[in-house]
Amino acid sequence: MGKNSIAKRPTRDEFELEELSEKLVEAKQEDQEVLLTVWGQTEQVRGRIREMDARTRTVHISRYGDVTKVPFLDIWKVESPGA
Repeated sequence: MGKNSIAKRPTRDEFELEELSEKLVEAKQEDQEVLLTVWGQTEQVRGRIREMDARTRTVHISRYGDVTKVPFLDIWKVESPGA
């Protein structure tokens, strides 16, 4: 193993990314709390989607007044808490 031993983010196809995007948009429109599984993080990110920034390609999640910015491509799964 050389310099490139850092785990690379697995790629997904357009269909998977489109499906993920639709779930995020729906949750934002309905102001639903979401649970995001994020690549490279052991804990899921929980909160409500406040903004989806197309320029920086990040999703802004708000919980208890704190905002977490998650890169769209790092999001693996969108769930409803308690689902």
